[in-house]
Amino acid sequence: MDRFQNGHETAAQAAGQQELWILGQPPLKKYLDFVDDLGREGANGIRSDRVNEWRNANDYYELLMRTERNIADAIETFSLPSELDDCAAELAADPRFRHTFESLPTAIKMVELDRLVVCQNHVNRNFVEMLKSRLGQAADIASLFRFCLPLEEYQAPVQIREADSRRYIFRSSSTDFRFHEALMLKPGQISGHESFGQIAGVIGLVVGFSSNFLNAIHDDDSGRLVLNNGYHRACALSELGITHAPCIVQTVTRRDELDLIAKPIVANDPGYFFNSPRPPLLKDFKDPKIRKLCATKKVARTIEVSYEIRDYLVEE
Repeated sequence: MDRFQNGHETAAQAAGQQELWILGQPPLKKYLDFVDDLGREGANGIRSDRVNEWRNANDYYELLMRTERNIADAIETFSLPSELDDCAAELAADPRFRHTFESLPTAIKMVELDRLVVCQNHVNRNFVEMLKSRLGQAADIASLFRFCLPLEEYQAPVQIREADSRRYIFRSSSTDFRFHEALMLKPGQISGHESFGQIAGVIGLVVGFSSNFLNAIHDDDSGRLVLNNGYHRACALSELGITHAPCIVQTVTRRDELDLIAKPIVANDPGYFFNSPRPPLLKDFKDPKIRKLCATKKVARTIEVSYEIRDYLVEE
């Protein structure tokens, strides 16, 4: 078992909920605010110690810019083995795949994990460990595909309550929980509802989970891949010693296309992730000179949905 150089990782492991951070990546304030807001009191040292740890990790990245210059350019990708053709066809036919990956050229490939550029600098350690135990080290190639690109329904529990007549609260322990969209439904799309009058239309406010597919963005100019979704799965696979895994790859040929699919941190600063000599990589989550386990409070994702109605007359 690896340990952070100051010995705090062992203490964090005994504290229940844990968050695994890559230190040294800006902004420093994001890390300090996270520990102040969600860290367990007394479990993560004093603030000046945290600043020193981050600074040391930042200095280490300066060294990596020389010793591992442009390492992200050499990431390996290759076609899926033929025994996964049926799995890939089933995935491509699924509406979640079609809806999520309809904008840009998309392929399913075997991707080298450790050289994936990362834009997310922390993951929930407890969830990573759970995923590792779910897959195991002796998974066959089809099980690996389904682990990375699952089609089964997500089973995280959700609590829903009516806060008042026009406000509802959704709550889940999953960090993948999110608001989807607002949409208009026709009467024929509603079943099981007994209305007191004829229905003209229904407005739906949809809350749920993402498609949860491991996917990356390929920059056609640099050849690099930035991990876009599936951070916990990718970390679990890497820690199990799995070097390549099935991944949905979307290719951008112009940086403007990042606005369609990338996280804002990537779309707003693409040069850092696609052109800097040594951006943060997935393998950094395993490096004891960079990683830090933080004991955290147990939290839940809460989504509040409300609506407003105005009824008035206008001249036709």
